[in-house]
Amino acid sequence: MTEKIISFNDIHICTESFGDINNPTILLIMGATASMIYWEEEFCKRLSDQGFHVIRYDNRDVGKSITYKYGHPEYTFEDLADDAIQVLDAYKVDKAHIVGMSMGGIITQIIALKHPSRALTISLIMTSNFDSSLPRKDSKVTEALGELKITNWQNRDEVIESFMKKSKVLTGSKRVFAEEKIRRLNEEEFDRASNLQSRENHGFIRGWGLYLSRTCEINVPTLVIHGTDDPIIPYEHGVHLTKIISNAVLVTLDGAGHELHNNDWDNIIDALSKHAVSL
Repeated sequence: MTEKIISFNDIHICTESFGDINNPTILLIMGATASMIYWEEEFCKRLSDQGFHVIRYDNRDVGKSITYKYGHPEYTFEDLADDAIQVLDAYKVDKAHIVGMSMGGIITQIIALKHPSRALTISLIMTSNFDSSLPRKDSKVTEALGELKITNWQNRDEVIESFMKKSKVLTGSKRVFAEEKIRRLNEEEFDRASNLQSRENHGFIRGWGLYLSRTCEINVPTLVIHGTDDPIIPYEHGVHLTKIISNAVLVTLDGAGHELHNNDWDNIIDALSKHAVSL
């Protein structure tokens, strides 16, 4: 694993890579308010062991990447998609397999529409184009997450306990909540963040509507992976993506929530690997 800070236009993005750069590249894009560490190191290594060069990175406002004043993200979703291309450029990668989780899936769809020549394939995990006809997240989940207010972002214990409660809400009913592992991840998230509260800026980003209304125009080989028990983006959203994107393939994770649970790693890694070599 090698860390690399890339800089462009007064922006800096923290990246890490795994495996041989001469192998086909898989670029992993994480979801809202979460840094790249939720693409866990072991997951990335197992993926690279399948014969890939794997890159993960911190989006703006999380981890070690550039942060902005709370409530004022000076960027759009389109900028985040362009950041992904900047990451590929920094590694001298012309084309990659792009994999996006949740908000990362929004970014991935924009890449497929704006920069299709850079995407060999795309994989959309627990994400959506948020068509108005689709069901919304469970109101109980909205209520539970709304109660998780952090009063002091410098108080490590308070922040981590709040993160733990959020992680529990996201876990599928057929998955055991891996308390020890999630706590370790949340502690690492707290310790490595340059400005932790800035993660909340992801809730203020604009600029996806124009692109997600055109998801049906995506012409890049597409894999959709979705849990049947996702409380944030219901399973129907994943099914919908496979209906509107030409020749998209759906992999269903029975009982999985809005998570990359260890129990699903084998299925996810196998699906991503097969999708990448199916060209």
